[in-house]
Amino acid sequence: MKPMRLTSANDIPIGNDWLYELKYDGFRAILVWEEAEILLESRAGKRLNEAFPEIIEQCKQLQDRIASYLPLTFDGELVFLLSEQESDFAKVQQRGRLKNKKAIQVQSERFPCHLIVFDVLRSRGKSMIDLPLNIRKEWLQQMFQEAKLPSSVQLDHPSLVQVIQSHRSPGYMKELMLTYLAEGLVAKKAGSKWHDNTRSKEWLKIKNWRFVSVIVTQFDHDNGYFQGCIYQDDALLEVVQFKHGFSKEEEHTLRSLFQTNGHLVGAAQYELPPSICVRIACISFDGSTLREPRFSSFLFDEDPLACTFQQMLKQLYPLPSTMEVTHPEKPIVPALHFNKSDYLLYLRQVAPYLLPFLRERRLTLIRFPHGAGGESFYQKSTPDYAPDFVVTDQVQDIPYTVCNDPNTLLWLGNQLAMEFHIPFETRDTDCPTEIVFDLDPPSVNEFHLAVEAAKRIKALLDGLNLTAFIKTSGGKGLQLYIPLKKNAFTYEETRVFTAFICQFLCEQAPDLFTLERLKKNRGSRLYLDYLQHDAGKTIIAPYSPRGNEQGLVATPLEWKELNHQKLHPSMFTMPVVIQRLKEKGDPFRRMRHLINDDSFTHVLHRLQDILPADKKMDIRGH
Repeated sequence: MKPMRLTSANDIPIGNDWLYELKYDGFRAILVWEEAEILLESRAGKRLNEAFPEIIEQCKQLQDRIASYLPLTFDGELVFLLSEQESDFAKVQQRGRLKNKKAIQVQSERFPCHLIVFDVLRSRGKSMIDLPLNIRKEWLQQMFQEAKLPSSVQLDHPSLVQVIQSHRSPGYMKELMLTYLAEGLVAKKAGSKWHDNTRSKEWLKIKNWRFVSVIVTQFDHDNGYFQGCIYQDDALLEVVQFKHGFSKEEEHTLRSLFQTNGHLVGAAQYELPPSICVRIACISFDGSTLREPRFSSFLFDEDPLACTFQQMLKQLYPLPSTMEVTHPEKPIVPALHFNKSDYLLYLRQVAPYLLPFLRERRLTLIRFPHGAGGESFYQKSTPDYAPDFVVTDQVQDIPYTVCNDPNTLLWLGNQLAMEFHIPFETRDTDCPTEIVFDLDPPSVNEFHLAVEAAKRIKALLDGLNLTAFIKTSGGKGLQLYIPLKKNAFTYEETRVFTAFICQFLCEQAPDLFTLERLKKNRGSRLYLDYLQHDAGKTIIAPYSPRGNEQGLVATPLEWKELNHQKLHPSMFTMPVVIQRLKEKGDPFRRMRHLINDDSFTHVLHRLQDILPADKKMDIRGH
């Protein structure tokens, strides 16, 4: 069985008989799920079980929940999700090329893929391909509902097999595609049947094209391809080979330029010095080449020196068309040679990782009107001139900003908000969603004290079966997170725990750690402030920049990185963090999947046994 294929379209079709879905960038896959065997196949029929073992393992874990629907066959997309709306094709492509079992296992843990199901072809052993699409969609939703799985893609849900949600509004879906940089949209006739290995005009794909400026440097007469380059560190870097998208006149013009003015560098290859710039339409950059490139237009007025790697990134991660950036060339972080547009590019790239921690929280911002290291001020109240899409939450006389989407994040960046501080609770609860230990040494010279404290706390938590995560503060210290189930524990309960841990550390190493609130009495010891974890208090969000002169970021780490003697907060600048995410993934990705509900309840009960009578409390967690 080979998948039904989509027909490319330039425009989104309109009508009540169409269903719309986001298009995720990954591998098309068919999942054949028998009671005794599970088979994951590529579009060409290649077995993918060994390359993506996490999907097979997930199916086995879901077997009991889905048993009444077996045998079944799903049609879907194998993706590495960045957010509910966006996926990274390069990660799936890299995974698909691996052959070594150990390497596959490491990458499946670091970059776990999802199977996003958008169709069911067989259920309970009976074919469904002749039923209308909307009926198959209803069957899918019923199946996932009965299996207690979400009815739409949800990155914070632990299941790696999820179902896509269709919509009836093309305008809403187009806005979603542009806001979150999805690969595109898919439009399907609600009454369409599923046809094996057939390209159908009842299923259309509309690409979210990005437009990149490149210098055309070579032409191969034999195969008709042109080479496009950009400048990186003053050297030309090839990023594309293209031959499609031209009108006959445009292609003739470019061919003639090379054959008339270029010089041969091979049997049929002509070369020109950097002089001709063109705009290329593509869907992404996979690290070495622009994907699905098409010629778009000539750029006769473009300076070839302006075609740089940094400009390409800005074109691949465009800002909203409605956003007017004020003073884009304004220097923001001189140490990184960052201007405001570079800073906004960082926020655009890091949004899938930062936004989950900002979502539904009342923000406290620090704005730096003259750039990092300069004058700054705190901002809690949303200004009157905020655009209509900015969500606010009124608490007494303060209209807090709530940042749930890239548009709000980028608007705040344009206001030169360079620090995003969040409370420990979301705005719909009075309970913390995590415990955070803020390990803040006297200065960066005592950073080793924060490392030592983190290691000691980690050892204690391991003994209590509590899962913890670690990040730099973006300043001089570290911050340790213990995720909790929502609405399960009060601040009073968490304070009993944090006080116990901090007091224990101080008793074990009084020369290293202290509970002394007066700075003058701390000496060179690290202050353990368990009172900071409370309602209304805030902490710097993971992946938020800091307003220091170095352009540092509050950066999630892997625990093993604490064993590196060279570890230092100054290592984690904005460019480094983006590169880390590409190479190492997000160490905090699993945080919401590993809540410490039962274990923390057990710990609180154990603490009850050693608390004096006047400190006893009614434990809510269960």
